[in-house]
Amino acid sequence: MTQPAPSAQHHGPDKGTVTGPSDAPPSKQSGGLRALGLRADVRNLSLLGVLAALVAVGGLTEPEAFLDTGNLQLILTQSSVIGVVTVGMTLVIIGGGIDLSVGAMVALASVWATTLATQEFGFAGILFTAVIVGLAAGLVNGVLIAYGRMVPFIATLAMLASARGLALQITDGKTQIVTVPSVLDLGLPDSYVLGIPPLVLVFAAVTVAGWLILNRTTFGRRTVAVGGNAEAARLAGIDVRRQRLYLYLLSGLCCGIAAFMLIILSGSGQNTNGNLYELDAIAAAIIGGTLLSGGRGTIVGSVLGVLVFTTITNIFALNNLQSDVQQIAKGAIIVAAVLVQHRTTRHGET
Repeated sequence: MTQPAPSAQHHGPDKGTVTGPSDAPPSKQSGGLRALGLRADVRNLSLLGVLAALVAVGGLTEPEAFLDTGNLQLILTQSSVIGVVTVGMTLVIIGGGIDLSVGAMVALASVWATTLATQEFGFAGILFTAVIVGLAAGLVNGVLIAYGRMVPFIATLAMLASARGLALQITDGKTQIVTVPSVLDLGLPDSYVLGIPPLVLVFAAVTVAGWLILNRTTFGRRTVAVGGNAEAARLAGIDVRRQRLYLYLLSGLCCGIAAFMLIILSGSGQNTNGNLYELDAIAAAIIGGTLLSGGRGTIVGSVLGVLVFTTITNIFALNNLQSDVQQIAKGAIIVAAVLVQHRTTRHGET
């Protein structure tokens, strides 16, 4: 008769025993996530410091002009349009993509929404058309990239050229003046809410929505997973193609909203609207800590990046500095931000 095997409890836990959460050592992954969160907080605080320094510079160089309430409202208003585009761009980049067509989509949506036929439907017609055109362009990008397996750079570059060409064809190179009073009134000081322009409120709403989507939803977690490692995300059961399609739809939606905001701001639709928005949005996202390789980024950081760039432009304009100097300064900031990203990424991997 065989003897029973000695009990494992006399010799410590068996190797196959599943331990409880309290017995398990802290995982390296959770520590890495906490480190990423800490670096994001530090980066955002650094951007706030840079923004505060810029405000100080503006206050010292042109105190009366820069600190004027109207000028501060102007900075926020100018940040709003490109800021909405940047929110969509940030989500796309975190998901491992890129969208070079955002400026052209803004132009196409703005001119399509300001044709005489569209303006006959008033405020609702202009808003609806701008949003639908943005969504349609984003859908084309998403289908080509997700299901057509085109490289995002190539697909969105093709959309950039096509949308610009279509916008030029619609306008015939002319400016389309908006004649709908309810649209134009939103750009007047009488429409401000507690001294805040309506466009700034829209920007704030889109920012909050983007933050909630990225940080408080399954969609946001899937976006980070797809951007970090698409194959691992697929093996985990995530529909990578559908996720990418949704991301480009969101980018198109943001472009449609931005187009309507630009119509309010300028009172017109032009085929040149949104010029270089793609570069400004990508730059703001990079400044805010979004990795171009995907898998990491913050909406708050991107918004702060937008405010930094807009404030720099405003200070340079008030001090009568040429536009080429502004571009050089922006380029230097982008290079510095990328170098900081590489350094923090290396530290995070060690």
